[in-house]
Amino acid sequence: MLNILTVTSLYPNAEQPVHGVFVENRLRHLVASGAVNLRVIAPVPWFPFPGAMFGQYGVYAKVPKTETRHGISVTHPRFPVIPKIGMNITPRLMYWALKPVLAKMLAEGIKCDLIDAHYFYPDGVAAAMLGQAFNIPVVITSRGTDINLIPQHETPRRQILWAADKAAGMITVSAALKQRLVELGAAETKITMLRNGVDLQTFHMMERTKCRARFNLQGTTLLSVGNLVPLKGHDLVIRALKNLPDFQLVIAGDGPERARLESLTGDLELKNRIQFLGRIPHEDLPSLYSAGDALMLASSREGWPNVLLESMACGTPAIATDVGGVSEIVTEPASGLVVGTRTPEALTTAVRQLFEHLPDRAATRAYAEGFSWDATTQGQLDLFHSIIDA
Repeated sequence: MLNILTVTSLYPNAEQPVHGVFVENRLRHLVASGAVNLRVIAPVPWFPFPGAMFGQYGVYAKVPKTETRHGISVTHPRFPVIPKIGMNITPRLMYWALKPVLAKMLAEGIKCDLIDAHYFYPDGVAAAMLGQAFNIPVVITSRGTDINLIPQHETPRRQILWAADKAAGMITVSAALKQRLVELGAAETKITMLRNGVDLQTFHMMERTKCRARFNLQGTTLLSVGNLVPLKGHDLVIRALKNLPDFQLVIAGDGPERARLESLTGDLELKNRIQFLGRIPHEDLPSLYSAGDALMLASSREGWPNVLLESMACGTPAIATDVGGVSEIVTEPASGLVVGTRTPEALTTAVRQLFEHLPDRAATRAYAEGFSWDATTQGQLDLFHSIIDA
């Protein structure tokens, strides 16, 4: 039995139930293998006052210090975050918060054979510091922005490469991320590509008539699901809809762009064809995917966007811009289409092309079944065993 400690700030909690849920899903399948004892340390930014008036920081203040999720013990130590000027020192601030928690665990006799860190910066760097301090091997998983964007800054890039050197192994969720990590200077021989899977029991085809009635859908419906932030490209999908008079659009998610997107909808005279649902609970997503006719993802950057596989598992094909691991997910007609140019015009053309030969929903579901978690779980176990045995 392996004793694994996962370190990541990307993890759900009682106040943020969908935050980093993709990490939790991977760990749940790892634990279900019966081959590991696993604990999670998921640090959150320190803030003294709970309350809506403090926005996101007020939410952090309400996160419990400890909790158990799906049978996994989770600890939430606090670490200070200094807005704007603190980026370069955040890994060390996180490390100082993590160190006494791990020391206490070890003093109580809780074994730790390996530290499994998710997100390279600051989490992976802080985990590498832990590994050095306690002489425990570390594996760091890269997930997207941590390698695609953050290394543009010199000091974080230097720290990321230091952590890559100290890590016993690294995991990327796509071949594109692996290539990017190698280009930065990480040792290719230490990198294993293990894609995310999709929970085929949670995400499954549901009765469409009931699902469509639940969300009050009329006519052919496109879905755009994700945080309402610029990089997700919801505005491009809205502009594409202007040239698709026979389609409706449902936008699921919340964020700082909502007011601007609603204003754009009014400017383009599309209010009668676009519905803003706000944030949808994770457990309600299968119903939404089952109700839609195609998913749109117009992101400017991604790692391995699970939303594509979740939609396909519910029988709904996807149209997505060619970023990150998208072209590794959407590879056959049953899965949808990849758009090479990130413009409303290209999205419009792709929608028309997809609906000229819309795949059978059962075929789309069958395609998604090739992305179960089994291979990823076994890949983690093989990697962890090889490192610990060495």
